[in-house]
Amino acid sequence: MAMTVHLDIVSAETSLFSGLAELVIVPGEAGELGIYPRHAALLTRIKPGSVRIKVPEQAEDELIYVSGGMLEVQPNIITILADTAIRGTDLDEVRALEAKQNAEEAMRNRTSDIDYAAAQAELAQAIAQLAAIKLLRKHTGH
Repeated sequence: MAMTVHLDIVSAETSLFSGLAELVIVPGEAGELGIYPRHAALLTRIKPGSVRIKVPEQAEDELIYVSGGMLEVQPNIITILADTAIRGTDLDEVRALEAKQNAEEAMRNRTSDIDYAAAQAELAQAIAQLAAIKLLRKHTGH
């Protein structure tokens, strides 16, 4: 039996995952973080992207899109507090493409620096969602 660690992924709306994991890959601000059981304690912000979870005795990784948030790692538990979290299978490619186009248009037609910053954040989230969809398709072969 492989070593495992307890993982909780929660957003403001709901708890998306609570269970054991052999490996968790998280989109950290400076790059992806691979976290195995008994990892050193860590507290860091995460950026929009896919959290990949290797669940024991499950062939396919679980994918959960997060729009940002915080990651806390303790020796026996990993907690991800996400601003927004969506299961990879629930992501909507059409809506993400539309959000990307709207953000790009808003950046071209900006009226203030605040509008531009909001459009940049929306664009980053849309791109991260599209990357999560692409990763999910790669893992499932669809």
